[in-house]
Amino acid sequence: MDHNYSTKNSSVFLSVVVWIVLMTPQSTCATTTGKAIYNKACKQCHASGIAGAPVIGDTQWILRLKRKGLEGLVKSVKNGLNAMPAGGMCSQCSESDYKKAIKYMLPKNMPM
Repeated sequence: MDHNYSTKNSSVFLSVVVWIVLMTPQSTCATTTGKAIYNKACKQCHASGIAGAPVIGDTQWILRLKRKGLEGLVKSVKNGLNAMPAGGMCSQCSESDYKKAIKYMLPKNMPM
């Protein structure tokens, strides 16, 4: 067996594996909290209510949640709503990430 051939194949294989890992989009949900997602992607509009965005902790969320449910709110983020673009400001977020961020923005005394 040609040792150089085997080493070359191992190097090529390892390079391909590293490339795949680096190029695969990573969800933030495994290590990120709703607060971190909010601070990264939602705060710009939801802290002050820019363009009609419901403000974090505001009672507007109660009506929206009753009307749409959590899945409906996630759908609004995924598809975009009014001035909010599809995916909000977190195109790499998963559905789980969106749920974490929405739950973080709800009034703290609101049952889920």
